[in-house]
Amino acid sequence: MEVERKPLHVVLVTIGSAGDLFPFLRIGLALRDAGHRVSFLGPVQHEPFVHAAELPFHGLPADPAVLDHPDLWHPTRGFSVVWEATRPAMAAVPAFMAALPADAHYVMLVHPLALPEADLCRAARPELRIAAAFLAPSNLPTVHDPLMLGPWRVPRWVPHGVRRRLWRSLAARFVDPVALPDLNAARRRAGLVPVRSLIDTVTSVADLSIALFPTWFAPTPPDWPRPLVRSGFPLFDPNPQAALSSELQHFLGQGGRPLVFTPGTGNRQARAYFEHAIEAARLLGERAVFLTPHRDQLPAELPHHVFWQEYVPLRALLPRVAVLVHHGGIGTTAEALHAGTAQLVVPLAHDQFDNGARVEALSVGLSLPATRLNTRRLVAGLEALLDDDGLRGRCRAVAGNFRGDAGVGAVVKALEEMVHTTYR
Repeated sequence: MEVERKPLHVVLVTIGSAGDLFPFLRIGLALRDAGHRVSFLGPVQHEPFVHAAELPFHGLPADPAVLDHPDLWHPTRGFSVVWEATRPAMAAVPAFMAALPADAHYVMLVHPLALPEADLCRAARPELRIAAAFLAPSNLPTVHDPLMLGPWRVPRWVPHGVRRRLWRSLAARFVDPVALPDLNAARRRAGLVPVRSLIDTVTSVADLSIALFPTWFAPTPPDWPRPLVRSGFPLFDPNPQAALSSELQHFLGQGGRPLVFTPGTGNRQARAYFEHAIEAARLLGERAVFLTPHRDQLPAELPHHVFWQEYVPLRALLPRVAVLVHHGGIGTTAEALHAGTAQLVVPLAHDQFDNGARVEALSVGLSLPATRLNTRRLVAGLEALLDDDGLRGRCRAVAGNFRGDAGVGAVVKALEEMVHTTYR
């Protein structure tokens, strides 16, 4: 006789930009539609998105001044900035969990950087089950190809043992000295033993790991944590009916497909990027659309071949452009793959280098690290894409991989199985 399955109470915890938020929203809605209760914890500035989705929201503290930190987009020092910026938000998570009624079972589905705090919550609630949502392949360390250590590609011939030592060396220099003092202080207060490696902690805390990207983008290497569930890209559009502005429609109708440049919505340090973009578009004789909410990064008067928009729904815009030049965030990368749009990735930090390498591996774009960006290299990269006769066909073929619910149903089922198998 089949045991009746009770609805879950799933607490979703995320940090970061809208690109980090949207996959969690897609999963949260699927959980709600399956009859489960959802509590959503995220940066307070994302409250409008979550409330529009009609999910209960608990805002976590966030300081927008972090966007102006000079090291935020540094290839190696950027982690330190992100870690320090997220600690006030993460410190609020155990208190939220402690305030929940004691006579219920809970599941936490969390961003990788929230896993240390989820472990603290489990110390107080031993029955708590934890699932980790990995948004991009580089969130999961591996010694297998393609292996990017920040902007540095490790050659295929380097043995796995050497790769593992490289990982450990970089973590010991740039990650653990930043993360472990505060983390271990919190663990001691909770009666837990200190840890020696943040990466080992992140990959061992969860009862279930969920990779929110498809196997055709990143096959599963043997050293990723188990149990592991794979999905597609859980794309989410907060306003799927949004139309392009009449001014943008007019600009798009004035000629062929334009170029689109965006350094990411959170990038306030892109003045040089846009200067190169203006000149590259001029030299190529192409029109360009600039996407940024930070207008002060652009010249007061833009040349006639450039059009600025604070925000445009990419799903409506990308089918009408020639190339998307962007920072390589996983959300933007996935939207371009979905639209069948060629990409020139200009990665700065974090997961962006790995995402760019995977775009190149799919033969649907190129990657040019931001540290090497200048007008000449930008023109050369764009020329190579614009002159590639087979590029649009390859982009359409990759776009054909997007089907159905992107595996979100499998994620919901895996969370149900994790809990009901444990408590049966």
